[in-house]
Amino acid sequence: MPSSARFQPEKETVDLAKRVGCSGGMRSLLVHFSLVSVGFAQTQTVSQAAVAAEAPVQMRWSEREFMMPVRGAMQGIDVLQVEVERPGKHPLAILTHGTAADRMDRAMVTPWLFLPQAIWFARRGYVVLVVVRKGYGRSSGDQDGKFSGCQNGRGSFIEAGEDSAEDLRAAAKYAEEKLPEVDAGTIVSAGVSTGGFAQVALSANPPPGLKAAISFAGGRGGDGKEHNCDLGGVVSAFQHFGKKSRVPMLWIYSENDHWFPPSMAHKFDEAFRAGGGTDQFVMAPPYREDGHAYYYDVAGWTPVVEEFLRGHDLLPLTNLLPAPPVPDIAPPAGLTDRGQAAFRTFLIMGPNKAFATNGAEGWGMSYGQFDQEMADKKALENCSKNTHGQGRCSVVARTK
Repeated sequence: MPSSARFQPEKETVDLAKRVGCSGGMRSLLVHFSLVSVGFAQTQTVSQAAVAAEAPVQMRWSEREFMMPVRGAMQGIDVLQVEVERPGKHPLAILTHGTAADRMDRAMVTPWLFLPQAIWFARRGYVVLVVVRKGYGRSSGDQDGKFSGCQNGRGSFIEAGEDSAEDLRAAAKYAEEKLPEVDAGTIVSAGVSTGGFAQVALSANPPPGLKAAISFAGGRGGDGKEHNCDLGGVVSAFQHFGKKSRVPMLWIYSENDHWFPPSMAHKFDEAFRAGGGTDQFVMAPPYREDGHAYYYDVAGWTPVVEEFLRGHDLLPLTNLLPAPPVPDIAPPAGLTDRGQAAFRTFLIMGPNKAFATNGAEGWGMSYGQFDQEMADKKALENCSKNTHGQGRCSVVARTK
């Protein structure tokens, strides 16, 4: 913490860091937040209604990071489990990430970066597993990208998609065998970019309980400049998976996606349908500088995803479960309402995280980073961008 910092959390964020134990470079974190008692009849599934009493029950937010055994990954793969602990069995949501262009960035993927999306599904009654696929971040094994053919001339996009999907099927199997709170007969899977492409491959060879898959900006081979290293190969892979895919799918792209622009996305869709697959295709409005990041606009995609899930009877709760409780910590002085709202979001995010301000209205934050140094660096960078050089930014709150 810089000596010039004017604000320092002393309880929740510090306690969170103290719960982190290191073993072989892997952090394991178990966090429980108690929720106020609520009437269970308001949050139960229809099937539970006939047998559950209306007496209030205590529910807790649970966030647990662990290494999951997977074939081809000697030390396992990094997984974050997020849920509201409550009686009974609950459907499973499996989420996964994309692939950064930079090799070093691929080595720093963490499941905590996708905690907002995990919270979204958990509030709707799901037990969530955020899966960091083989070779990314702390997950051992070879990355699925080794098959793509773009960089090394070997393999194919079909093989890359199948390898990605293998990790997701492993997560479904693990949940069925090891997590008694999971109803593995109802699974929804979602991912972004190469993780979205993995959903298409998964739909062609699904685990038994997969009821729907959601692809955000799904594809492979893009360079972020509206060019693809092997567009024909990617299109052929979509057609290949379409031949066996019979799982309901939702595909969401953005009008200003620079990795898979609309013209490319429509080619993917046409090929998938030509192979026999079906999907609900949505072209979302432009999002910031690059719509490829639309997955992070949770509020923006909520209506269309809810409508899709509701249409397939995959919204198990009548009402949302309570949001994670926000620690009672005052925000740094001088923030606008938007900055204060961001700080409250920051407080419920997992490690490694940091919040920076310029001592006035300017702020920036980061969360879910590989280590605290990276969290501090990104928070300062974001703060500097927001302040346009007005005042010096400093980190005022962090995980430790």
